[in-house]
Amino acid sequence: MSEAGWQAFLFADDLGDWVILHGGPTAVFRTDSLRQAASLAGAIADVPGLGPRTVLTAAADRLTVKLTREMWATESDHIALAQAVSAVARSQGARADRSAVQEVQVAISARPEQIDLPFWRAVLGYSPLSDDNAIDPLGQGSTVWMQELDPEKPLRHAMHIDVSVASDEGEVRAAAAVAAGGRIVTDSEAPASWILADRAGNKVCIAAWPDGAPGLRDD
Repeated sequence: MSEAGWQAFLFADDLGDWVILHGGPTAVFRTDSLRQAASLAGAIADVPGLGPRTVLTAAADRLTVKLTREMWATESDHIALAQAVSAVARSQGARADRSAVQEVQVAISARPEQIDLPFWRAVLGYSPLSDDNAIDPLGQGSTVWMQELDPEKPLRHAMHIDVSVASDEGEVRAAAAVAAGGRIVTDSEAPASWILADRAGNKVCIAAWPDGAPGLRDD
């Protein structure tokens, strides 16, 4: 795995429609109807170079395009591919909406010797993506990521939600969550990420990284 691919994507020109999420380059194009979204999906499907991990999800008001399923799988040829997809979307009158781009991930934490990824893949009907996660083969459900807990800490296991968003959306989303009754547990990593909790103490991490990786999009 390498950071070179997704970093090059962030630096590339003419990619303002796109966000680097934990699941890789993603864009949402707003449409006026399900028919338009389906038509756009058909046109994008004809773009040469789309890979086996590409996911197109049509809804009544949008088409979501995922070029990969993991940011580490982002390669240099995804730059031209994303530019081509955006050109097709513009030609069909669709409007990019970075604020609508997101990915929700379930993070299951356990001590290294207790990580049980085969169980989670089996019970969810998910497919392997890498050694520490699993994905919905339909591209609809959230990714499941196995996070190692520090063996020295007394906590044995835990779960939380990761919400991966655009660099310009993280602070907005965190503020909305607080306004809705949540609280900030820590913002020490802001604007890359915020950890919040609901009134019962359930935690959520809003991650504007890697799209807002420090030193890459400070402009």
